[in-house]
Amino acid sequence: MIANLGGIKLGYDESGRGNGLPVIFLHGFPHHRGLWAPQLSSLSSQARCIALDLRGFGESSVAPPYTMDQYADDVAAFMDALRIDRAVVCGLSMGGYVAFAMWRRHRPRIHSLVLADTKASADSEEGREKRRAMAQLARERGTSAVADATIPGMVGKHTRETSPQVVDLVYRILAKAPVAGVVGALEAMREREDSTSTLATIDVLTLIIVGEEDVLTPVSDAEAMHRAIYGSRLRVLARTGHVSNVERPAAFNIVLSEFLDTARHA
Repeated sequence: MIANLGGIKLGYDESGRGNGLPVIFLHGFPHHRGLWAPQLSSLSSQARCIALDLRGFGESSVAPPYTMDQYADDVAAFMDALRIDRAVVCGLSMGGYVAFAMWRRHRPRIHSLVLADTKASADSEEGREKRRAMAQLARERGTSAVADATIPGMVGKHTRETSPQVVDLVYRILAKAPVAGVVGALEAMREREDSTSTLATIDVLTLIIVGEEDVLTPVSDAEAMHRAIYGSRLRVLARTGHVSNVERPAAFNIVLSEFLDTARHA
């Protein structure tokens, strides 16, 4: 499906109870909404599940500006278009960065938060330089080269050794991303605001999920967020890397389902 938001279009999928608690799933870099297929199929009896393509990815418009604030504003406009006042916002990796920007800019729209395989801190200078190098790689050799470079860190060791079909699925998602969207997102992540001070302001029900083998946003980052967000829940998924929702979807869905049961009554 496509939502028209004035100057841009956002692709999205929706499943589940139309009058249920809305859950908006925000993908990571350089993914698209298909990343959330295991959640939309499993949780549709429990909630109104909506996965969207962020600007520059999937079926959404490939158009600047690319910033975390702009992504957050796009999600708020998307909620307006679907007449959603408040939602559970579930962001993985870069989607978590967007969730932090939403909290700062559109706090009343957030019913509760799920932060999966993400972190609050900004990039180090070394990290910023790696973003620049990857953007240049995308311009020169395309997103298949980006997929080749990122897949070892994107998927956990156990998944790489035992589930080649999952590795192939994630690789195909990465390789399909538009070059302009990839370059724009790299710039947005490179210049994003440090959200460490934001954590203490979060006063809604919050779930933090992280893969035990996540090398991009490791368990230590999740633990730091858990300590800083009062009352938050932390769940570490064993034998799982950075895209924990597709590497171990059953475990991820159980944890998320339990959280949604609580959130529905919050």
